Amino acid sequence: MMPGMAANPTVFERIELPVEEFKMLWLTWKIPKKEESLKAYAHRMVEPIEKDKPVVLIGVSFGGVLVQEMSRFLMVKRLIIISSVKTKQELPARMKLARYSGVYKILPTGLLNYITQIEKLPVGSTIRKRLKLYQQYLSVNDKNYLEWAIKEMLCWEQVQPIEDIIHIHGEEDLVFPIKNISDCIRIPSGTHIMILNKYRWFNANLPGLISEGILQHQKIN
Repeated sequence: MMPGMAANPTVFERIELPVEEFKMLWLTWKIPKKEESLKAYAHRMVEPIEKDKPVVLIGVSFGGVLVQEMSRFLMVKRLIIISSVKTKQELPARMKLARYSGVYKILPTGLLNYITQIEKLPVGSTIRKRLKLYQQYLSVNDKNYLEWAIKEMLCWEQVQPIEDIIHIHGEEDLVFPIKNISDCIRIPSGTHIMILNKYRWFNANLPGLISEGILQHQKIN
């Protein structure tokens, strides 16, 4: 299981799969090497994974992009992406613009450093709760990693979806709007962080999706 950009694997802490059937391995982001390609990075990320048996790869957001690259080096039984994209065509217009204009090269990647400082300000309860969420789950604040991750997300070259990939996407995802996404399992009221607040749906449906590739309890909130 691969978390989203800059996130730590505790985003999966509420995901419960039958222990008699599944062994879960949470993956953690590594700091990329200088000018390392996404393909080379993916090859490094498969190192702790058993190579002699089929595996299931599950990735969220940019982690969904990464597991697609990792799948090229493993025997994969099932490939599942959540709140992510299957090809560069599914990126929203603003990301495509950032890619072709090169504006991503000057983005302020140190913004996560300011979360603690912002929390000290007299902000409202909603913002304070959101800051707490960021502090809990966004832990990779290395400038080199953030610059690399943004570049690799925006400049991903995949044009054809991987065969039999399972794509789960929220209808209210603001990062990757559903209007750009095709061939997915749509989650009503699901947002980009639905791995956190729609965990009951995932706990009910992931076992069936992993084993048979089918939904069992579509309407669970």
